[in-house]
Amino acid sequence: MIARIAEAETEGRLGEIEGLQVSLAGAEEKLRQVDAEQVSRHTATDLGIPAFRGIAGRGGTSPLLPR
Repeated sequence: MIARIAEAETEGRLGEIEGLQVSLAGAEEKLRQVDAEQVSRHTATDLGIPAFRGIAGRGGTSPLLPR
């Protein structure tokens, strides 16, 4: 698209230059949005769920079963 803008500038097509610049700005913004979305998807979110070892205990007995 940058090459098309340069070509339009060389040939003096001002209306085409403006349209291509608007399109380029929109494409760049979309790429920023996609990049930001990918970063947020790869970020771990702490849900506050305890690890299994923290709730299972080590004694081998269940606190729910009678002794």
